[in-house]
Amino acid sequence: MRVLFLTHSFNSLTQRLYAELSGHGHEVSIEFDVADSVAEEAVVQFRPDLIVAPFLKRAIPASIWSKHLCLIVHPGIVGDRGPSSLDWAIQEGETSWGVTVLQAEAEMDAGPVWATEEFPLRQGKKASLYRNEVTEAACRAVLLAVQRIAERAAGRWAPFRPAASTALVRGRSRPAMRQSERAIDWQRDDSATVLRKVNAGDGFPGVADIWFGLPCHVFDAWPEARLRGVPGAVIARRETSLLRATRDGAVWIGHVKREGGFKLPATLAFAAESVGATEAPLDGCRAADHATWQDIRYDEAGEVGFLHFEFYNGAMGTRQCQRLQAAFEWAQTLPTKVIVLAGGEDFWSNGIHLNLIENAESPADESWANINAIDDLAGAILCCGSQLTVAALRGNSGSGGCFLARAADHVWVREGIMLNPHYKNMGNLYGSEFWTYLLPPRVGADGARQIMQRRLPMTARQAVEIGFYDQFISVEQGNMDFCSEVASKAAELAGADDYPQRLAAKRARRAEDEATKPLAAYRAEELAQMRRNFYGFDPSYHYARHHFVHKVPNAWTPRHLARHRDVAHSA
Repeated sequence: MRVLFLTHSFNSLTQRLYAELSGHGHEVSIEFDVADSVAEEAVVQFRPDLIVAPFLKRAIPASIWSKHLCLIVHPGIVGDRGPSSLDWAIQEGETSWGVTVLQAEAEMDAGPVWATEEFPLRQGKKASLYRNEVTEAACRAVLLAVQRIAERAAGRWAPFRPAASTALVRGRSRPAMRQSERAIDWQRDDSATVLRKVNAGDGFPGVADIWFGLPCHVFDAWPEARLRGVPGAVIARRETSLLRATRDGAVWIGHVKREGGFKLPATLAFAAESVGATEAPLDGCRAADHATWQDIRYDEAGEVGFLHFEFYNGAMGTRQCQRLQAAFEWAQTLPTKVIVLAGGEDFWSNGIHLNLIENAESPADESWANINAIDDLAGAILCCGSQLTVAALRGNSGSGGCFLARAADHVWVREGIMLNPHYKNMGNLYGSEFWTYLLPPRVGADGARQIMQRRLPMTARQAVEIGFYDQFISVEQGNMDFCSEVASKAAELAGADDYPQRLAAKRARRAEDEATKPLAAYRAEELAQMRRNFYGFDPSYHYARHHFVHKVPNAWTPRHLARHRDVAHSA
């Protein structure tokens, strides 16, 4: 079928549905919800058989839904209505939730139901639940709904209205959650309550709060099991996070958006105000048994070392790259045979930290420092001769993060994650992380050119099929099963009879490649292009970064997404 997506943005869910429907042979085009007239024009141009709304912030106009079948992907159970569905479910402690695909009508979220899928609602951040459980359920539900279109045409199935099927309905209509309903009382709330409130607003809109007498929104909360203080007091700081005491303990807050600003690490957003807080460093990066916030964590199982790095939204600032490189080089000194670079739960890496760059006195200088720091890290991984290395991607990855992962000897990816191995969407960045060395041998010169110019997401399966990554791991229960499978496969790698030969062959290949063309030469060529992006006459990168960081609404749909606007397609 010809399927048109009407969406607020090309977010992770929209990308995954785009990949799933395209993979099933449907022709998919995308139009951002800029204005009713623009959406109407897209419908006329594309002549879709079906319109899907994966992520909208307002209603589809009647001029469209009254003439075309429009399916809304709602992150709630049957009967649930309103724009804060997932927020309410998390804050009220629901233990199961779901996704409903329903037909657009005059009343929002009240049309006939085409499909619904439920899932256990774990305790976690809203953004994490959305990228994982909600996305998986949405894919199943949308594919089922598409299948049912043919079944309805044959008279074998019909959508149902929740009001007529009360046995299936436990959801209800609820308004947008107000900040007064999210408010934290640091003197009276316990840590579990604070975590639920911040988790329910994570990603957007955050929780409005007062810190150091200043209004802000807080995000990225983590529990603390040991440190205590006077309820409401900021009692410690560590790297990017600040620790604030609750009635029965304390909670780390990793990111803050001050009034009129944008999200920044808490210790940077309140750099001057928090200077008196006690430093609470960890003794190295050995795992602290999950009793505290720890962004870089190392643990071992037999002859395998696991290096986890939980960086918010996968962004890696200059200091984070430097700290991770130091942790990796320390891990190399240990008597292991395999080092697994495990990344974080929701992201492996998305490359350089655009918010920190935007906040810098000189964004160009900070861009340069950041790209060099991530190149240093990639070089350290590439040149590791003491162990075999594995990049295990259980979460999404994009831009430089995709190539940082490829610096490892093996790349294993969880089926279901989305990859964006290109840079051009950020103001035509050229990119570094040794991609010119790593990509062409895997996919060929033409394949590399297509990946870098196409600017479209890639599934884990597609990455493996073209040879960019090595193996995708299909698991039933998400991240925990993936981690178990990775641990098992890494142990097999470490215990293989031919391990010494594999390690020797790795060293020989690196020496041969270095003799042919040194890594320093690849890096110099890439950075010469990046210097033009950062310091040259074309300000595209700086404009694109500013729009990204400040969440400037889309003014149009990029042509590579809006296939219906191609001259060739129209002809």
